[in-house]
Amino acid sequence: MFARTRRLRQNEAIRTLVRETRVSKEDLIYPVFVVDGKDKKEEIPSMPGVYRYSIDRLEEILERVEKAGIKGIMLFGIPSRKDECASSAYDDEGVVQRALRRIKEISKVYCITDVCLCQYTSHGHCGIIRDGAVDNDATLEYIAKVALSHARAGADMVAPSDMMDGRVARIRAVLDEKGFYYTPIMAYSAKYASCFYGPFREAAHSAPRFGDRKTYQMDPANIREAMREIESDINEGADIVMVKPALAYLDVIRWAKDGFNVPVAAYNVSGEYSMIKAASKMGWLDEKKAIFEVLTSIKRAGADMIITYFALEDM
Repeated sequence: MFARTRRLRQNEAIRTLVRETRVSKEDLIYPVFVVDGKDKKEEIPSMPGVYRYSIDRLEEILERVEKAGIKGIMLFGIPSRKDECASSAYDDEGVVQRALRRIKEISKVYCITDVCLCQYTSHGHCGIIRDGAVDNDATLEYIAKVALSHARAGADMVAPSDMMDGRVARIRAVLDEKGFYYTPIMAYSAKYASCFYGPFREAAHSAPRFGDRKTYQMDPANIREAMREIESDINEGADIVMVKPALAYLDVIRWAKDGFNVPVAAYNVSGEYSMIKAASKMGWLDEKKAIFEVLTSIKRAGADMIITYFALEDM
């Protein structure tokens, strides 16, 4: 009996020693939602344990991030004012810009900002609408203005998520022109038109008022197109490329990792988070083990870093 127990313990030790894929807290980036107003901490119903914070409450979540050993956050703004050209997205007194300045006063966490228009437009699309459709070229000017305003406010990295063609080149040109040569770009390069974004759209109040985003987000059936999009972003100056979502696109992560000599990020999105939370609440799976297995699979597929709402969980 005792010998068998010892052998089992030795086997577990050996399993750990020879483990091929390891997920470190330093591999993870935690998404943070910031809202206008004061003294707000609002739990998102479809994302248990995830909250929207007003700027005066950010210190609370930043302390948790730092205590967990997480080095970076992805900052998403939820404004109180929306219009057709997303003017609050590039306002120097916008919610993200003010949040960045506050974060830099109280924390050393690395700040990556989501650069998009959908939360800030009255119609909920990621670009400027002309004749009932998103105008790619008109949108580039606004996306670049958003990125520049974030850099001025203290963003360590900008992450355009709009999926407009040419936006990385435009952002890089504007940042360089204004002296932000060393502000890197994490491009949402292979962002699919996925059903797994539902809880995020509730969190960020960013669902489109009409139509959908299939004209500028990718067809889930395509992988060669994803490689073309990634290559294009790299050629335009992207420092990191992203695949989003992660779980249903592990093959895309692997192709990206094998095909390009740049860091690859994967976004373990809101729907992937909420599925595990819901199933564990029903007692259908072990939450801690499921989180470990999911994050390990994303890392094993080739992701160098993972943006995930699970970042603060014990693993």
